[in-house]
Amino acid sequence: MQKISKVESEKIASSSGWLALVPSKFRADLLRHSTLIQLKKGDVLFRVGDPPGGIYGLVAGTVSISLAPSDHAPRLMVLGIPGHWTGEACFLTRKPRRGEVRAVLDTTMLHVPLDALDRMAAKDPSVSHHVAQILMMSVETLLQVVYDLQKPQADRRIASVLQRTIRIGDVPLPLTQGELGIMANASRKQVNATLKQFKEAGWLTHTYRSITISDVNALRGYAEAEE
Repeated sequence: MQKISKVESEKIASSSGWLALVPSKFRADLLRHSTLIQLKKGDVLFRVGDPPGGIYGLVAGTVSISLAPSDHAPRLMVLGIPGHWTGEACFLTRKPRRGEVRAVLDTTMLHVPLDALDRMAAKDPSVSHHVAQILMMSVETLLQVVYDLQKPQADRRIASVLQRTIRIGDVPLPLTQGELGIMANASRKQVNATLKQFKEAGWLTHTYRSITISDVNALRGYAEAEE
């Protein structure tokens, strides 16, 4: 992946997701406190139980986000896309990390340390409100995940995962069939049969470790159809 400059990263982060929704003064202040970090494929940003830290904004690449209730091993829930921010819970609760974030591809992120957020909040109480918006956006995403998992048909659950994840962009989705099965609560047999069905319909092509969507609208329509 070609390296992205700090200036370019700030432009990308400001154009979508959470940072595009906050007041311009707060956005500028936050970016002044941010640093650029690079992750190689497979690098772990943080794990469950790690000490409290700052927030991270995805600029380029993809990260996997694995979550679980307390005392359970985290499971893959979603893939982060450019514009996605994570890590806000530590600022709001002062408790250790509750999830695991890992680079699925070479990835560029912006990092705002916890102490920088504290200094900003000491000057402006509305900072906590703005950071809490990240949490609410995460809740909306997880509500969609729960809703999709309640669909009784495995093929529609699989279609739902794929159409959510396609927002990564016009690149192959870095998902193995096993990972897709975890995200859709589907067996390997169900995943294999569904991918074959979607391939024959002309909606996608796939290898064992990646999936390329060719007809997003058809896939989305199938995911949302009611029987």
